[in-house]
Amino acid sequence: MPRLSAGLLVYRVIEGVPEVLIGHPGGPFWARKDDGAWTIPKGEYDDTEDPWVAARREFAEEVGLPAPEGPRLAFAPLRQPSGKVVTVFAVEADLDVRDAVSNTFTLEWPRGSGVFREYPELDRVAWFGVLEAREKLLKGQRPLLDLLLQRIGHGG
Repeated sequence: MPRLSAGLLVYRVIEGVPEVLIGHPGGPFWARKDDGAWTIPKGEYDDTEDPWVAARREFAEEVGLPAPEGPRLAFAPLRQPSGKVVTVFAVEADLDVRDAVSNTFTLEWPRGSGVFREYPELDRVAWFGVLEAREKLLKGQRPLLDLLLQRIGHGG
């Protein structure tokens, strides 16, 4: 059974331009990466949990703000290059992310050094227009932008 992940793609439309809220992964591996490194706030869950519940929980943990209420757009699960299957829901909301603070994880770095440090799951979150978000997002998540544009009536 593949690993399962659920996420929330929060979007807003400003002066007719769709924007999405995405996050940059924390930790030393991602520190110097930008284009192709950002992600939709998401996390793993098991097959006993509802993916919508998991997506909302993971958003709150990784962004540090409550998951927005409102109607959701559900997308078909998307298999990532790693083999992980991601279920994403889109919700329209205009969140102020200036106070966003992610949960953390512990990592031995450098590997084998015996030194353990805490790193944020997401070291920053930001709003991007869909064109710029396409460059920023991990390659395997980019199709979600096209699905979102189709569903909200902004072409592709």
